[in-house]
Amino acid sequence: MATKTAFIIITGKPNVGKSTLINTLIGEKIAIVSKRPQTTRNRITGVITKGEDQYVFIDTPGLHRPRNLLGEYMMKAADNASVDADIVLFVVDATTRLNSAEKDALRKNCDSGAKVILVINKVDAIDKGELAEYIYKISSDYDFHAVIPISALQNDGVEIIFEELEPLLVESPHFFPDDMYTDTPERQLLAELIREKILRLTEDEVPHGVAVVIEEYKEDKDIIKVRAEIYCEKEAHKSILIGKNGAMLKKIGTYAREDAEKMLGAHIHLDLWIKVKENWRDRRTLLADFGYNNEE
Repeated sequence: MATKTAFIIITGKPNVGKSTLINTLIGEKIAIVSKRPQTTRNRITGVITKGEDQYVFIDTPGLHRPRNLLGEYMMKAADNASVDADIVLFVVDATTRLNSAEKDALRKNCDSGAKVILVINKVDAIDKGELAEYIYKISSDYDFHAVIPISALQNDGVEIIFEELEPLLVESPHFFPDDMYTDTPERQLLAELIREKILRLTEDEVPHGVAVVIEEYKEDKDIIKVRAEIYCEKEAHKSILIGKNGAMLKKIGTYAREDAEKMLGAHIHLDLWIKVKENWRDRRTLLADFGYNNEE
């Protein structure tokens, strides 16, 4: 039997549940999840192989109007990902109206000739009548290959996505080993886990001004030793990240280490340091140093 595959981009505005969806589709945590918008900064590839069929999902930063060079990087990462996609999963939030960026992106994707599947997420938060009206209205305005209501968090309706995708796969060798679920390096996964804990634990003004860089990653027989540097933009943010008597930094490290040990199946020694780099989100050299570089 011939092997088949497809590259599938997952796109939509910030905070509609794209990262939760890719984690649910893959069955592994490869993208960090937060209630804060603009959590995803890089394209993230998730792979799942079902028999002869291989699905390659590409999660992208949320569609938004950039306010700094980091925002411009994120939008370019999303645009670059679309070049590789055979199919688009456009994710919207059932509880909110489409904004102008979503409408423009939907029109662009539908007019491109790509197979666009609309995924309406968070349907557990509205009643069936509202959902039916939502589907009718949006289906009248755009030409979708399919419309799928789901709750990514509850894993409700997600399997229908595979049912709609399967006929769209094309004969091709698999691009990844069948037991591989992401091509994201372990260093990047660890850095993102640490950033996720910062997103969840710190005050509103801190998270988006934080970058995490793994400076040392050393594997011994029974332990992985990791030194990570957390960069923020202000001394006041550094104080928040450290917390009283170091309590916040300890909490960030503990939660990140627990997730990292589950992900890597090994004991982790995690050493965290905090440095201040003012306005790093608008400094091109620092963006490149922190791994945000579109020049590939």
